[in-house]
Amino acid sequence: MAIDKLYLQNLVTEKLQGTNYEVITLNVSAQDDILLEVDCLEGVDLEFCATLNHYLTEQLDAAGILDYSLEVGGVCLTDPFKTKMQYNKHLNHDVEVLAKDGKKYHGVLVSVDEDTFSVDVERMVSVEGKKRKQKEIQTLTFAYADVKYTRYDLKV
Repeated sequence: MAIDKLYLQNLVTEKLQGTNYEVITLNVSAQDDILLEVDCLEGVDLEFCATLNHYLTEQLDAAGILDYSLEVGGVCLTDPFKTKMQYNKHLNHDVEVLAKDGKKYHGVLVSVDEDTFSVDVERMVSVEGKKRKQKEIQTLTFAYADVKYTRYDLKV
C-alpha cells in the first residue's frame, strides 16, 4: 500500500503546530521511502528531529503502514533556499545567487521582502582620475521568480 503524501503532510503539520519549525521538503518515493526536511530560524535541533521521527513512526505503525523507510532531518547548509523563512534565517550572511540569465552573484543578503530580496555585491569599478579600479558595494535586488537558486555561500 502506497503512503498518502497528504496524510503525512497532515501528521507533520499537526506536530509542528506551535513550534518555529517549517517543512522544507516532504518526499515519498514509489518504494515508500520518506524524506522529511525541516528548518527553523534558530537552527534545527537533533532531539526535535528524533522526536518528530518517533511520532511519525508511531502514527504510521498505528495506521497499519509497516513497510517504509523514514528519514527526518534538517536541510543541508549548501541546499538552495526553498522558503522565505530560509532567506530570513540567512540575513546578513554570505549567499550565492544564480539568476535565470545564468549570471552568478556572491554577496551579503541584506533584505528580504514579500516578492524580492537584496544582496550587497562587491564590484571593481573604474574611477575617473585613478589608474586602478576601486571596490564598490552595489545593492542588487532580485525577484524570487528571477533566480534559479539562492544558497548559503560557504567561504572555505
